[in-house]
Amino acid sequence: MNRREFAKLGLMAGALGIGGIPLGITRAVGQTRGGTLNTIIQPEPPILVTALNQQQPTLTLGGKIYESLLRYDFDLKPLPGLAQSWEVSPDKLTYTFKLFPNITFHDGTPLTSEDVVFSVMKILIENHARARNTFSRIDKAEAPDPLTVVFTLKKPFAPFLTAFDCTTAPIVPKHIYDGTDYRKNPANAKAIGSGPFKLKEWVRGSHVHLVRHEGYYRPGEPFLDEIIYRVIPDSASRSVALEQGTVQLTQWTDVELFEVPRLSKLPNLTMTTKGYEFFAPHTWLEINNRIAPMNDKRFRQAVMYAIDRKALLNRIYFGLGKVATGPVSSKTKFYEKNVKSYDFSPEKAKALLDEMGLKPGPDGKRVTIPFMVSPYGETHQRTAEFLRQSLARVGIDLQLQGIDVGGWAEKFSNWDFSMTTTTVYQFGDPALGVSRSYVSSNIRKGILFSNTCGYSNPEVDRLFEEAATATSDDTRQELYSQVQKIMVEEVPVAWLLEIEYPNFMDKRLKNVVTSAIGVHDTFGTVSFG
Repeated sequence: MNRREFAKLGLMAGALGIGGIPLGITRAVGQTRGGTLNTIIQPEPPILVTALNQQQPTLTLGGKIYESLLRYDFDLKPLPGLAQSWEVSPDKLTYTFKLFPNITFHDGTPLTSEDVVFSVMKILIENHARARNTFSRIDKAEAPDPLTVVFTLKKPFAPFLTAFDCTTAPIVPKHIYDGTDYRKNPANAKAIGSGPFKLKEWVRGSHVHLVRHEGYYRPGEPFLDEIIYRVIPDSASRSVALEQGTVQLTQWTDVELFEVPRLSKLPNLTMTTKGYEFFAPHTWLEINNRIAPMNDKRFRQAVMYAIDRKALLNRIYFGLGKVATGPVSSKTKFYEKNVKSYDFSPEKAKALLDEMGLKPGPDGKRVTIPFMVSPYGETHQRTAEFLRQSLARVGIDLQLQGIDVGGWAEKFSNWDFSMTTTTVYQFGDPALGVSRSYVSSNIRKGILFSNTCGYSNPEVDRLFEEAATATSDDTRQELYSQVQKIMVEEVPVAWLLEIEYPNFMDKRLKNVVTSAIGVHDTFGTVSFG
């Protein structure tokens, strides 16, 4: 793909944009370059370096600061990112990427193939749960010249080209991080990437201010002068900010789902659920399999039977999604629908708990379990209350515990929890977004979104590995179907819902959602009018 072809592709992508209305924007009439986009970041991220933290707020904001080799269209086909072209050898073992010339980091240092090799083989493989599972399959990574990267795999890995989005493989500057303690590096506060926007200031509790990276390698981008991510903890205030035009964009859980029906009727706003195809958000009740009685699959099955997930979807999530049936989302390749069904049945739940010897006491309680409430807004709080009431009916007493984002991430990743809820992404292929949560090789203390539940089954490990390396889709489907049936029987976590999140935007705001990674994308072509 040459520059002219890439320019055409960029124009096509722009034509796919979703529109909004600019309120409070200072710009000349008809001007397409310039302006300030005000949006929300909720909750406030603990860090902006996406290589070191993969919580949703970090990724949403970090996608403007850090880039990777590829992007993906709505059908999950790869598009140019930092790489302008790529080739795959006939044996599916060697992947050669050609970088665009003249890419610079925000400190002015050129980004080269050495930075790509360092990011993939060092900082990501050591600190990123999903990247480790993928990039540990690389036998050799080479940088034969400043614009060429060559990865040679140990054996074929079917979804390898799907592993280079900005959330999975952000490229960081080698000259800043090599030889340092990554998590204690002072540059973490500056968040130096190569994206179209760079960090100007971060006022904790108030806002994160990004401004145009004047040295950006794509001609004419970014269109916006700046993006201000406002920290607004109160859900009602976030909705008011959107209604009044103080912010022109919301994403993920910025707007509580119970507000969606009302806000969708406002004439100055557009709402779409597009842009989450790559992530296919999967929400579940995380259960620490290391702790009794949760280490008994009968207990975990009882939890599944005790939750009316259809009611959860309709009452708390207002129908924005569907009930999950197992570890693989129905929106992801290789989904298997013919698995064990857990219809709402408190009686089946009680029978399993009785069988375990967990008899109810005089107060009706069989067991008390601490529950760490996910700190991502009122919807998650309401979900926790719904789960507490549901499990109380069968004698499981959940003790809800509030916590901030940083504390939740620390306790969760270090296995210091009994139950919590989490939303995990599928990333287009089970080998990328599903297996990392369940294979025993990814039980890594301190690494968020790894196998934090502590589930271990050698047969599941084998099936996931064989499916990841098989070259036939039919073979992969057969293997993934087997693994889903086993896991739904064993219930390492209680799968709840496949969520569809709303994006609200002003009607004259252009090119916000142009790819399958949606609001996590660079925003290089976003403009007003």
